[in-house]
Amino acid sequence: MDDAVPETPAVAEDEPAPDSGYDPASPAPLNVPRTPTGDAGVDAALDRLGDADHLATDGHVEVYEDVHRGLRDALTALDARPGPPAPPSTHRQGS
Repeated sequence: MDDAVPETPAVAEDEPAPDSGYDPASPAPLNVPRTPTGDAGVDAALDRLGDADHLATDGHVEVYEDVHRGLRDALTALDARPGPPAPPSTHRQGS
């Protein structure tokens, strides 16, 4: 039985490696599904997260801060909306 390991052909150091088309350092989409919330402002902010898919890591901060600002504004708007009118007072003054 021959236990010899066949030699692999050596690649010359000055010869470029075959191009596989994959660059681990390039931006790649995360493909995280985003389920619509039904609120147009929130959905727009969450859709903006997809913009980070095509940026290098150092560009993510700007997108994340923009999305955070949009979500914070949407929450603040909930507090600013007028609620239902108050029921009429049954207490009469002057009686």
